[in-house]
Amino acid sequence: MSARFGAARPDDDPAANFARRVSYLIDPSGTVRRAYEVTDIPAHPGELLDDLRALREA
Repeated sequence: MSARFGAARPDDDPAANFARRVSYLIDPSGTVRRAYEVTDIPAHPGELLDDLRALREA
């Protein structure tokens, strides 16, 4: 599953047993509007909510 959603790490990565932190903003029709590789965990929810608000206003 992690490979299908772009969260798998390469086999030679020291953290290969752990998925990368990724999330997706998906609109009501099922279209992926944005993909995130999460590097700043505490800031990510705010970034996602800002993008969600922007989509709702568009």
